[in-house]
Amino acid sequence: MTAPLDLPVAEMAARVADPRDGLRAADLVEASLRRIAALDGRLHAFLHVDAEGARRAAAELDARVARGEAVGPLAGVPLAVKDNLAVAGLPLTCASKALGGYVPPRDATVVARAKAAGAVVVGKTNLDEFAMGSSTENSAFGATRNPFDLGRVPGGSSGGSAAAVAAGLAPLALGSDTGGSIRQPAALCGIVGHKPTYGRVSRNGLVAFASSLDQVGPFARAADDAAILQRVIEGPDPLDATTRAFPPPAGRPRDLAGLRIGVVEELEVGASGDPEVAAAVTRTRAALVARGAALVPLSVPLMTAGIPVYYVVAPAECSSNLARFDGVRYGARVDAPELDALYARSRDAGFGPEVKRRIVLGTFALSAGYADAYYKRAMSVRGALREALAGAFARCDVLLSATSPIPAFRAGEKAGDPLAMYLCDVLTVTANLAGVPATSLPAGRTRAGLPVGVQLWGPDGSDLELLALAGTVRAATGLAYEAPALAGEVA
Repeated sequence: MTAPLDLPVAEMAARVADPRDGLRAADLVEASLRRIAALDGRLHAFLHVDAEGARRAAAELDARVARGEAVGPLAGVPLAVKDNLAVAGLPLTCASKALGGYVPPRDATVVARAKAAGAVVVGKTNLDEFAMGSSTENSAFGATRNPFDLGRVPGGSSGGSAAAVAAGLAPLALGSDTGGSIRQPAALCGIVGHKPTYGRVSRNGLVAFASSLDQVGPFARAADDAAILQRVIEGPDPLDATTRAFPPPAGRPRDLAGLRIGVVEELEVGASGDPEVAAAVTRTRAALVARGAALVPLSVPLMTAGIPVYYVVAPAECSSNLARFDGVRYGARVDAPELDALYARSRDAGFGPEVKRRIVLGTFALSAGYADAYYKRAMSVRGALREALAGAFARCDVLLSATSPIPAFRAGEKAGDPLAMYLCDVLTVTANLAGVPATSLPAGRTRAGLPVGVQLWGPDGSDLELLALAGTVRAATGLAYEAPALAGEVA
């Protein structure tokens, strides 16, 4: 018998919303809190668990149901929130000492919308400090572990959210994706993760890393579940001028017959990748072709510039955004006799090595005499890359690639080699640079039992169609979320 917390989100919420059913929001919250208490000591997916607040919110929702009030499509569903998103009354640390003691007075727009839809926030999840990393090892409060192998990383920077969903601690989670930080951990943890079209979801209340790249998106065990959360959080927001309205889905049927799947040469898993990942992509494509889809070979040479462009643009914007954490206007303070020394000591004490590295890179790229050679040139290539990708979508409906060229790697394996860590994002950064949506979904396991993910890319604004297609791909391949053995230790 399926535990209520493991039901599809739509069924879970419908049962809570029905006063005759007997399933209460309080039941789901208690189940989530029990799992967190039993498993998170080994995973370290959460930085803060709000048991009291979650119980209070669940009781209020159950009271509304008893009064016959409408409670929304996420009624009673426990939600984990990445700790770079504001939740009123809960610590907001970005996994950094620089924000120690900060508690925001109001919710991020996405959190407010999720709460209005009935979701119950159970806690804040771990991340790479200020969302800079691909392993969730750069947290000032300790690394998160992969539920499928506690000696390996869950990916990053949203590794806490991915691990929480994969281990069944919460059925839904919010993360942020700047260069792959939702999709890569989703792939390494065997779940669904969606990076929305830029501007589709508000960034209000998200602590900025790289403002022209960041997007908030959902984690879930299934594409249908992710789509429900995506519908709840998206839409224009007067508090974020970059948001925009999108037309409703065109209603393209889920049938794969006639679907044109782009196979981009530059997105193929090369010799430096894992052959089992490449094989999983090949099997997925073959399963779709067997059901009527057509493969369209493509070459987008500018894709090879994705990593160099990203690691100019993202650090440059990071340098600008994190300038306010100086111990005076914002952030933890280390006193000094002179103002310059106060700035230097506060930032040195507050920021970890990876954040400092990216600030230095970005400051250099924006400095006088170098901005034209680096930042402006990177932005020019970025524009050309966006146009090249639009040209690819003129020839196909979606692209399908691996999400990560390798499965989860061992903790500490890449910690001393920043370039090797950066290359973990080689298959994901281009979607952020171009602003297009992309969804990672499970594509099986390696012989060692580690999850592998494939990535669907769609044209601008095709988020809901892409998530619907992800569900169709799951049905065609028969590959879906499988709980790690760890999750079986607690009901």
